[in-house]
Amino acid sequence: MGLFALAAVLAAGYGRLYTSLPSQVTLAPGEQLNLSQTPWVTVRQMSGRLPAAVMTEGSSYSVELALWGVIPIKTVQANVAQRRTVVASGTAFGLKMFSAGVMAVSFTDICTDSGYQNPAKEAGLKLGDYLNTIDGTPLRTNEQVRQIVEASGGESLTLCYSRDGKNYTTTLQPVKDALTGSWRVGVWVRDSSAGIGTLTFYDPQTGVFGGLGHSVTDVDTGESLTLSTGEIVPVEISGAIAGQAGLPGELRGSFVPNAAALGTIRANGETGLYGLLYDDKEPTGVELPVAYLQEIVTGEAEIITTVDDSGPHRYKIQIEQLSYNAEDPNKNMLLRVTDDQLLAKTGGIVQGMGVIDNRDNTKKPENKGFSTVTLKLPPTLVSDPHRHIRIDDPLR
Repeated sequence: MGLFALAAVLAAGYGRLYTSLPSQVTLAPGEQLNLSQTPWVTVRQMSGRLPAAVMTEGSSYSVELALWGVIPIKTVQANVAQRRTVVASGTAFGLKMFSAGVMAVSFTDICTDSGYQNPAKEAGLKLGDYLNTIDGTPLRTNEQVRQIVEASGGESLTLCYSRDGKNYTTTLQPVKDALTGSWRVGVWVRDSSAGIGTLTFYDPQTGVFGGLGHSVTDVDTGESLTLSTGEIVPVEISGAIAGQAGLPGELRGSFVPNAAALGTIRANGETGLYGLLYDDKEPTGVELPVAYLQEIVTGEAEIITTVDDSGPHRYKIQIEQLSYNAEDPNKNMLLRVTDDQLLAKTGGIVQGMGVIDNRDNTKKPENKGFSTVTLKLPPTLVSDPHRHIRIDDPLR
């Protein structure tokens, strides 16, 4: 019975170690794999490939990880890529986005002579659906939808819409509002979004920027906006609303009047906004190498962020937990704000923060410790506003 219990404990420990290790890693040409968080796990062998020192960019090979280099644990894929250097910024920006199509954000039953009706619901629409065309006409604005419905005179309309990446066609039958006399279909739509975020990094070689740290979502439905066009613009930060338990804080500010755009938004991705800065709009910041996932370690670190009109500053934080294999790319790092000044200004993490730099907390001098990341408070905020779950490396 004792041996069985010991075997069960060892098996459970082995399983936890196996799942905690990454399935893929990235290495620069010539670099050997070292897991900063688990130094007792080392490379046992590489199967069927040349040594890492002679591997070229774009190639990959298999690495067998072993406990103390002896007991096999897991085979992972190592991808070879040149280490990137980016400018870590932490400056604030304003964003303006127009969606591809218009999003259904609310339904309203319409009072007609024959009772309350809702043509949009009857046609099968749901909140978060994107209305793409009506009778073949591409939809771009809320006003355009209203005009098409009104001009129908009650004739049925063919609507093409998308949901979860799939396209559908249905028929809308406008009804006359008994109170206003206008033709309506019972759905409110939104065509754009605006807000404030943090410019996380800028790649001076390509002009690419990344920021915000999460996708821009609709305030009513929580669905990610499908990008048509967008731009980032200068913004003046006036302060922040402090976060509290169960209530996310946020940066407060306003767009600079009549200011030229800083760049164009090309992607509204799961881990942030990405785009191209205009040639003369390079942000201020510090040029740093990007850390690979396996090089980031727990312990003291800093975030670079803007929370008032004095611009970006460094603030102390603690990286408490790391997850190499988080299914959600927005939940692979647990942070705690420890800086008294930042706590006094914001109460902890607020939406739209920062850039992490934990170069002083590396296990070896050659390890790079900069991770270009931004911070986002999820809809279900952790009970302690000083702590926060962070997104994945946006350069992966």
